[in-house]
Amino acid sequence: MTEKSLPLVVVLTGPSGVGKDSVFDQMVARGVPMARPATMTTRAPRPGEREGVNHYFVTPEEFERAFAAGELLERSGEYGKQYGVPRRSVREALATGNDVVIRVDIRGAESLRQLLPAALFICLIPEWLGDLASRLDGRGTETAEDRAKRLAMAPDEIERASRFCAMVVNPQGRLDDTVDEILRLIEAERARPGRKSIAV
Repeated sequence: MTEKSLPLVVVLTGPSGVGKDSVFDQMVARGVPMARPATMTTRAPRPGEREGVNHYFVTPEEFERAFAAGELLERSGEYGKQYGVPRRSVREALATGNDVVIRVDIRGAESLRQLLPAALFICLIPEWLGDLASRLDGRGTETAEDRAKRLAMAPDEIERASRFCAMVVNPQGRLDDTVDEILRLIEAERARPGRKSIAV
């Protein structure tokens, strides 16, 4: 397998409400061949989310058992809930031969940076922080307290991500521009000499 044909792992991160799911869904709608491993979480499903597709929804006890058994690549606790990336999900996604997009929060991306140094890390950021508030309000899945916590954490999360991620602005109403920029980054990474396969 040539370097250019090796599946690429893209870690897509960003503060809550920045549009990570919308960006991935738009890439799929364009027909971009990408696999997205389902992550594991202790939070409740949001409207439209499906078990085993978006996430594996588990109890805190089930999550702890999976982590203790070494089944998770990483774990992070954000906003009072636990999130993790199952190794099996990533292996199955890589086995498709397509590029793989892992969607995680900033803390999860920091952990994956140590485990998957050959991955491409992309952080979505809002044009201005007020965009996050309107997106979270529109989503309507968090309490007012949760929204306030997420918004308060965003500036620090963005600063931390800027140390190791390619930063992509996701302006309101310009989703196609955001996807275009991400696809440019992916193509540039695919063409980079010396790129190695990723094992999990």
